[in-house]
Amino acid sequence: MPTTHLPPPSVNLLGPLSAETVGVAVFALSGALVAARKGMDPFGFALLAAVTGVGGGTLRDLLLGTRPVFWVGDPSDVIVCLVVAGVIFCLGPRRVGIFDGGKRGRALLWADALGLALFAVIGTGKALAAGVPAISAIALGTVTATFGGIIRDMLAGTTPLVLRQEIYVTAAALGAGVMVGLQAFRLDPVTCGVAGFAAAFALRALALLRGWSLPAFPRRD
Repeated sequence: MPTTHLPPPSVNLLGPLSAETVGVAVFALSGALVAARKGMDPFGFALLAAVTGVGGGTLRDLLLGTRPVFWVGDPSDVIVCLVVAGVIFCLGPRRVGIFDGGKRGRALLWADALGLALFAVIGTGKALAAGVPAISAIALGTVTATFGGIIRDMLAGTTPLVLRQEIYVTAAALGAGVMVGLQAFRLDPVTCGVAGFAAAFALRALALLRGWSLPAFPRRD
């Protein structure tokens, strides 16, 4: 499959506002909400928000050999994570409880779904711009979308979503694959990114709304 390079503007799907910054903020929100559920102190809020917001992009840049890693050269995304963490902490348990209410924790799940879809296409776009093959770009897009959540859940002492029956990694891989597939037909990069985002978010949203999950191997312990 031919690889089409993405110019830097192609990852900016939200006009003057950086798509990556929006994705960082949304993922940071999910990290802060997990910290609220666990009753952590301000440092815990900041740590979970930061690792969720920039963890996936950090691993992507390390695998691509990008120097410096995106937030090292420009710490604005880390600052966004800290601001989000501070806001959620200052809201207090009652307001956060209303915001993140419901037996399924709707705010956390939907914030995570938005971040997943955004980072899937952002990571794929950066990988393609670096000139990697299509399959590698899909893998890096998936890593960008899921690794921050893995670190968040491990630090919080919960089983990461990627190790459950949740349709999670599958949604990220679908979004990355749609983006790469459309670029192979030399469509406009922004159109490819929007389509990839829509595919990833739609699959994750349907899984949340309808309770879809992947089949699991029967336990033997």
